[in-house]
Amino acid sequence: MMLAVTGATGLVGRFIVEDALRRGQAVTVLGRTPPSPGFFSGAVGFQAWELGGVPELRGFDGLVHAAFSHVPGLYRGGEGDDPTGFMKLNLDGSVRLFAAAVRAGMGRVVFLSSRAVYDGLPLGTALDEAMEIAPDSLYGRAKLEAEQALAATGRGVSLRATGVYGPAGPGQVHKWAGLFADFRAGRAIAPRVATEVLGSDLAAAVQVGLASGVTGVLNVSDLLLDRRGLLAEVAALTGWDGVLPERSGAVVSTMQTGRLEALGWRASGLAGLRAALPAMIAGS
Repeated sequence: MMLAVTGATGLVGRFIVEDALRRGQAVTVLGRTPPSPGFFSGAVGFQAWELGGVPELRGFDGLVHAAFSHVPGLYRGGEGDDPTGFMKLNLDGSVRLFAAAVRAGMGRVVFLSSRAVYDGLPLGTALDEAMEIAPDSLYGRAKLEAEQALAATGRGVSLRATGVYGPAGPGQVHKWAGLFADFRAGRAIAPRVATEVLGSDLAAAVQVGLASGVTGVLNVSDLLLDRRGLLAEVAALTGWDGVLPERSGAVVSTMQTGRLEALGWRASGLAGLRAALPAMIAGS
């Protein structure tokens, strides 16, 4: 398979590229600058492209669109003080990208959406793909409207992904690096619980989307992970004696993944977390 990937050098995009390379797929990165030498474990192609531009997609079998422009460190609220520019880049840019894929005769497109499309529903809701939704953040709205644009092409599937964790690439830091540093230093840590999925599991869901022919949307989620439990795992591996936070009493909406599982996808669960933690700790 000849695969084009946007957002490939981001924390999440790298998991997608590495998984594709392991499967023997030829990957071309679409981005502003070529990836640094050694950033990926194998050779990739490069095509200069910016979100909002129109790439040349003839010759590719599939496209994975994982690029997203936002204020650094923020998704919800990532529009900063420029909501118009935010929507122009992320929504209008995605629509142009999907149209380019159609013109190129590309068979499959996978769009990386977000559980933020469910924002606004009552906490504790079991989130499934068929429910009516009205996101209460601009980020969620941009993702939802991009999903709808892709669905109108009949060419692919949108993956509503929860928070993604895993070891970071060269020159990057993983999502819990600050949390681990605070725990090691004995600083107070606020309770929190959230849904998470391992980066390699998300990448496997991308491959399901490319291969299955399914259209519409698929939820991608795994663990309901409390910081207390996470840091207890870290303490067991490292011997760090930081103070564990209290268990969070927050009510969390969990994502139903039965539709994706019916296509053969399986999450790694607690075993996947435990396998990923040593590399994440070493990179903290």
